[in-house]
Amino acid sequence: MMLARAIHFDESDTNIFHSPARTGEWCISGGFEFSNWGTADLTGKARQAFSNGWLGIETFGRVSVVAATQIEPAEMDALVIALAQHFVDVYGAPSIADAQGVAHDELLQMADICEGQPANTLLLVSRELTDAGVKERYRIVEPRDAGLDQFAIHGTLDEGGHS
Repeated sequence: MMLARAIHFDESDTNIFHSPARTGEWCISGGFEFSNWGTADLTGKARQAFSNGWLGIETFGRVSVVAATQIEPAEMDALVIALAQHFVDVYGAPSIADAQGVAHDELLQMADICEGQPANTLLLVSRELTDAGVKERYRIVEPRDAGLDQFAIHGTLDEGGHS
């Protein structure tokens, strides 16, 4: 099964989100956070989280880009418990047991988005408020083979061994 992990190409998420997700943490859409929002809620960093933020399941911070990655069943089980606990702590679910079904469904929704994608496929989300509620769209960016010269630092060594 595939799920998504937070990925950062630069430090921009630390500037645009109140609480950025940690690189490598498992993520879901997290659109449920905005189910009762209106246009008055869409300001500043909260607007950024609404517009294009995936939700990390460890820090419950936001990230702009995630990558599809293989997840093991035991990891998925632990994520269900962590997300269910979040539903209890933040949204007032009566118990972890009661929240597990919804948590499982949220994780399966993300797994469905990642299904059939090659490892390291990048995913982006965009949201808008409509008369019917929050509408989400997903953009998929397929992985490409990168040449070594995109990452290598080119230079020459002088006689002292310095570049």
